Amino acid sequence: MAGLLLASAWPGSEEGFPLYLVLFAVGVGVVALARWRLAGSDVARQSVCDVAAILYAILLAWQLATAHFAALDPMLFPPPELTLRLFVKELPDLLYCLRSSLILLVSGFGAALALSLPLGLYVGWHTRLHHAVSPFTKILGTIPPVVFIPYIVHVLPSFKSASIVVIFIGAFWPIFINTVAGVFNVPKGLIDSGRVLNLSTRKMLLRVVLPAALPSICTGASLALGFSFLLLTAAEVIGANSGIGWYVHYFSDFADYHRVVVGIIFIGIVVVAITLATERLERHLLRWRS
Repeated sequence: MAGLLLASAWPGSEEGFPLYLVLFAVGVGVVALARWRLAGSDVARQSVCDVAAILYAILLAWQLATAHFAALDPMLFPPPELTLRLFVKELPDLLYCLRSSLILLVSGFGAALALSLPLGLYVGWHTRLHHAVSPFTKILGTIPPVVFIPYIVHVLPSFKSASIVVIFIGAFWPIFINTVAGVFNVPKGLIDSGRVLNLSTRKMLLRVVLPAALPSICTGASLALGFSFLLLTAAEVIGANSGIGWYVHYFSDFADYHRVVVGIIFIGIVVVAITLATERLERHLLRWRS
């Protein structure tokens, strides 16, 4: 597949030798080979090969449909060589936009995690309070936070504070609901064992309940992080003057779809990186299950 891609890349580029496309294709092969060697099982090695093959197939189809057969509108779908060149050129601006976005994301998500986790532990531990709060969580947790964006942007003094509040609302409920559910469903035998040891309520929650509820909490945190990223880009499209969502929206207003494609690809890379990082952190926190 890599050979077909490299063969199709020349002489189909109008910019001369498609250096960036060749380097990217070779880079994919090098990374795939390294991951294949580090894989611990045949299933993992097969997965690495499949992912690399799919990526090469996408690049090959993209190259043939744009640079060779012109089956797609070149204004909307630039060839991969041109996209890669523009990606490298725009990378400093994209990283600056990413910095602005991450400040908002970390602030909103961190505040939601800091509040929802202890509150979820407390509500889940007290059965009467859990039953009293449950109807409200079912209602408030299902309201899409996107509907609050126009209102919050006008009420709060700055777009930054409004974005943080929107992200906080979107991240709070998945973490809170999953924390409450995880605590409420801790096996009764574990709690009885802690009581036999005369553990205080604080030690019971931190040493027994929290570790037992951690799988449910991690699930909620993962959902909240992905949801927060969607809310971030949506908020940036509406009223920001920086950020990766703003980058895509800004150039789409000027019909500069080449940079729009670059921005979309960059957002995809960021999402994949965040997903891989959270999965690794979750495996570390739940290593006791393996």
